[in-house]
Amino acid sequence: MSLRRYLLLGILLPVGLLVIVNTVGLYSQAFSAINTAYDRTLLASAKSIGEQLDVTGYDELSVLRVAVPYAALEAFEADNQSRLFYRVSSLDGEMVSGFAGLPFWRGRIPAKPPYSALVDFYDDVFGEDAVRVAVLLQPVASSKGRGMAVIQVAETLELRTTLARKILFDTLWRQALLLAVIALVVVVVVQRATRPVRRLSAELQARAEGDLSVIDARDAPRELLPLVDATNQVMGRLQHLLENQKRFVRDTAHQLRTPLAVLKVQVQSALRGDLDANEALADISHTVDRATQLANQMLALAKVEQLRQQPDPQAIDLAQVARQVALDLSPLIAEKDIDFGIETQPGRVQAHEWMLGELTRNLLHNAIKHTPPGGTLTVRTACEAGRVVLSVSDSGPGIPDELAARLYQPFSAGDVPHGSGLGLAICLEIVQALGGSIALENRLANGKVMGLEATVRLPLVQNKD
Repeated sequence: MSLRRYLLLGILLPVGLLVIVNTVGLYSQAFSAINTAYDRTLLASAKSIGEQLDVTGYDELSVLRVAVPYAALEAFEADNQSRLFYRVSSLDGEMVSGFAGLPFWRGRIPAKPPYSALVDFYDDVFGEDAVRVAVLLQPVASSKGRGMAVIQVAETLELRTTLARKILFDTLWRQALLLAVIALVVVVVVQRATRPVRRLSAELQARAEGDLSVIDARDAPRELLPLVDATNQVMGRLQHLLENQKRFVRDTAHQLRTPLAVLKVQVQSALRGDLDANEALADISHTVDRATQLANQMLALAKVEQLRQQPDPQAIDLAQVARQVALDLSPLIAEKDIDFGIETQPGRVQAHEWMLGELTRNLLHNAIKHTPPGGTLTVRTACEAGRVVLSVSDSGPGIPDELAARLYQPFSAGDVPHGSGLGLAICLEIVQALGGSIALENRLANGKVMGLEATVRLPLVQNKD
């Protein structure tokens, strides 16, 4: 449902129902007010007839006489639409004059009549017409007697109904005009209010494919700004994902091309018999190992970005991860006869377990690779100042000054023949995804490099007691 239709239904339906209820109430009130106004005329007619009465005898023995020409009632007829009828009776219902077909009054005078007279008003039927009747109990006295007359004056309802309908129709067309004005205002306001939305929609549709630049909506209403900001954030994340995807495809194509070309040359050389079979197979195996390592690390780099987008990471104990990784790499440590030491203090990090494992494995694997046979290697985890600190110290050659500036750049390996240059880039991506920091510094003694220490600091998850 469109916003325009939603507002029209949301406003016009309640207003329309209110108009219907108000119309019913207005018609009832108008008819009541008209009855009040015209009942006064009926009372005046009854009093006029009462002035024509004469009586002989007293009380129960009284005899009423009246001679009322119909012309006497014409003065009280408002127009030719309604007709007046009257009946004069004694208290016991004996008709004295008037229309015999008019039913005798059997009601009671109200305790507080609306006028200073013994009068009652009620609705009845005379013949086939609905009528409004005024009843007046009129005392009659003369020199010859005293009695009580019941004077009934009835009027048909054509005039009252016509006037009530006129009031009703006059009100209805004004209310219909009000509804039309409300509908027009809603349409115009919605049209103007949604103009920025339509403009933004047109701009987005006119954009080139792949254009994820920020939406400029400085003139948009304040209510739309949160939507625009959220859209810009989503487009920013999409831009980041696309850039990572493009970089991954570009780097994969570039980096795998070299080992595959080398592998093809080695296979052709072996087929020609340029090298001994065992030597050729060893070279091929080495090239395959490098290509496999490169592919695995590039997939790991892509997986870091994938896990970054996944919500609800768990609280993982970094000390336990470090011990497990050290156990997995223990054959490499034993192969080089490295003096290995590990000191761990429990500390939980909000992260995916694979991230912490890959981070620790890359740092420890690099340290093992650069530690000379018989050297020393130490892994420590500790908690300090709201951070979990992981440090890996080796006794290798350290970092040359010319490599320090581009250490974390992909494919900037310090050991080109034996590395792909992605290990530290993966570590940096993981640390940044977890909101931490990483630093590699040479360990110095008397101005001499004694090895390298890699230090990672990650936010500590506090225990909830």
